[in-house]
Amino acid sequence: MLKEKYNQYSFILDRTARRVKQFAQTAFAQNNFDLTVDQWTAMRIIHENSAMTNKELAELCGKDQPTFTRIIDLLIKKGLAERAVHPSDRRCLTLRITENGVTKINQIAPKVAEFRMQAWQNLSEEDFKDFVRILDTIYTNLTIKDE
Repeated sequence: MLKEKYNQYSFILDRTARRVKQFAQTAFAQNNFDLTVDQWTAMRIIHENSAMTNKELAELCGKDQPTFTRIIDLLIKKGLAERAVHPSDRRCLTLRITENGVTKINQIAPKVAEFRMQAWQNLSEEDFKDFVRILDTIYTNLTIKDE
């Protein structure tokens, strides 16, 4: 009985995560952003964490490195991101958002915030606190420890 409840909770969590992403992708398309949700996420994370390695950026995006590299390649092709030589290690490359990319972020961010708010309607401050606490606990429970 208890296992069935946990399976149901996992299903609800997965279903909700899929719905959030589908809703966002539809909104991106309807607003002609010319980006996927994953591309948007990568742009924001690179813009906010430009000193990080590709591996660290990929982890923040929740992507493996090959997938993250494909996303970056598309952003570079669109002129929204670029690779540059690391200032202190010529063997390393860093990622940064181009001026066009920053302009795109500034144009899109308010609209993204607007349609993301739809998910949070009808929730109280107490709901938010519980939500964050529960998701943080689940995340911590599933964190892979370096061996």
